[in-house]
Amino acid sequence: MFPIIDLFAGPGGLNEGFSSVRDENGAFVYKTLASFEMDSFACQTLRLRATYRELVRSERDLGPYFDYIQGKKSWQSILTGDFRDAYFAAKTHVYQVELGAENRPEVDDFIEKQLGSESNRGHWALIGGPPCQAYSLAGRSRRKGDETFVSDHKHFLYREYLHILDKFKPTVFVMENVKGLLSSKNGESSMFQTILGDLANLPGGTHYQIRSLVVDADPANLEPSDFIIRAEEYGVPQKRHRVILLGVRSDVAPRVPRRILKKADGAVTVRAALQTMPSVRAATSSRRPKIELDWQAVQEQALNEVRLTEITNKVEPVKSGTLAIDAYESWISEEALDTPIQHVPRAHMVSDLARYRVMAELAGLLGKSPKYTDLPAALHPEHKNITREGTPFTDRFRVQVWDAPSTTVVSHISKDGHYYIHPDPEQTRSFTVREAARLQSFPDNYFFEGPRTQQFHQVGNAVPPLLSKQIGDVVAEMLGFLDE
Repeated sequence: MFPIIDLFAGPGGLNEGFSSVRDENGAFVYKTLASFEMDSFACQTLRLRATYRELVRSERDLGPYFDYIQGKKSWQSILTGDFRDAYFAAKTHVYQVELGAENRPEVDDFIEKQLGSESNRGHWALIGGPPCQAYSLAGRSRRKGDETFVSDHKHFLYREYLHILDKFKPTVFVMENVKGLLSSKNGESSMFQTILGDLANLPGGTHYQIRSLVVDADPANLEPSDFIIRAEEYGVPQKRHRVILLGVRSDVAPRVPRRILKKADGAVTVRAALQTMPSVRAATSSRRPKIELDWQAVQEQALNEVRLTEITNKVEPVKSGTLAIDAYESWISEEALDTPIQHVPRAHMVSDLARYRVMAELAGLLGKSPKYTDLPAALHPEHKNITREGTPFTDRFRVQVWDAPSTTVVSHISKDGHYYIHPDPEQTRSFTVREAARLQSFPDNYFFEGPRTQQFHQVGNAVPPLLSKQIGDVVAEMLGFLDE
């Protein structure tokens, strides 16, 4: 098996894909030696998932795992026998630490311990994605005018990744970040070009050939946009666009043919991802709107207006992929679960419930999400500047329509569900953790530890596992050439 080390691991989306790769004989291709993550709840999730993998790979009883994630038994009651042994074997590779210059010695020591001596390491892969808040369009928008933004250390956390590249020289690396990296600047410098420049000039002299996973071209001829992977083109039911660099160490690169991902035969839509989920309704929050109205009456009047609306430009459904949907369903399904886990909706204010209900109805007619300015005035959010021309964020409320992939699931889903309104008007709510996880292509048996807010945060911060599985397949094929 090829060892992998996962940096900035989050809840383990990238690792999940790689760890699921098998060869033609059904044997697992990768073994995780270390996962580094600073968030305590994400680390709990990583340890639990590592335990699950240990049980699967050693062909031991999975009953305690499923009892725990379904709430049938407590953690203490299952922490015995084979499960306990698997947990303590698996947890050793999860290392909770904030990666940074001050912690380099302990991180380096742990990697050295896990990899063993350089002469006996063989081929291995480094994977991970430095935090993206400093590069994302949303993050930059929130920090506009903030003089401290230029010096924010998050701009340069990629250097921790490069430090490990330089010191430990993996055969292959996969580095993921947001598409906004391509347009992000630190002062007058392009962050993307700065990263490429630093990669080309590692202090220790190690060099990597930087390849695209979606454009089969000589690395010297690649454009920045050639590194963008659109997850919806590879069977993920979500429009998630990310910059992913594939690095191959230069001394072995001539022996490793280029390989790219194979596009799906069509889209996996929100409908395909969520249609088997049980219908659930949200409770009404105890929080009260700023304006006291008969919201039920407002909702009914608005629905009557919507149903009388003449629709002349309905958006047509996207082309679905039969093979893509089959592959997706096979990937996420879990027969051992009685009902979906983590599928309890959060409560919403009565005013938001009315908005959700009407907007979902209107989205079904339009084939796209309406803006809140399309709603009757009584359902507009209670903001002072709501009626001003040029008011920003008119899509502050967004319905995820049935017959297209969803928009990007981001960590902001942990704060409210306004961007993730369920398309079924009868359910009148935002997505649950499990629905968000399905849009991210997490298997149904993947459990997120912590309070619901933290579960949402983990889901939004992850790399879609189904996409990372395909990347893992490509990397495995490339490494295979070196073992011949």
